[in-house]
Amino acid sequence: QVQLVESGGGSAQPGGSLKLSCAASGNIFSIEGMGWYRQAPGKQRELVATISRLGTTNYADSVKGRFTISRDNAKNTVDLQTNSLKPEDTAVYYCNADIRRRLSPLVNYWGQGTQVTVSS
Repeated sequence: QVQLVESGGGSAQPGGSLKLSCAASGNIFSIEGMGWYRQAPGKQRELVATISRLGTTNYADSVKGRFTISRDNAKNTVDLQTNSLKPEDTAVYYCNADIRRRLSPLVNYWGQGTQVTVSS
């Protein structure tokens, strides 16, 4: 089976930074798109940033210029560097990836989520 495990969440003050990491493990043949989503209390899950296998990135307007997504294809990891954090960035952040196991179709996977809280 395949697992996505996030780490690096926690608390930060407004203006601070946190780095989120996600590692994919299991019987993986290849990983296509990877990304980060977030869900604040009472709100729908929303896209934060995505990155293709070749490194093409896409960001939500609300995080452009503050967050940076990156990946290491050799290690099957994706990171999200969050800078200039705002209270409205408070949410559970989820890792997402399209993963293909050998001789199997592409399947979308989610991590368990990591809490990010921004407050003074």
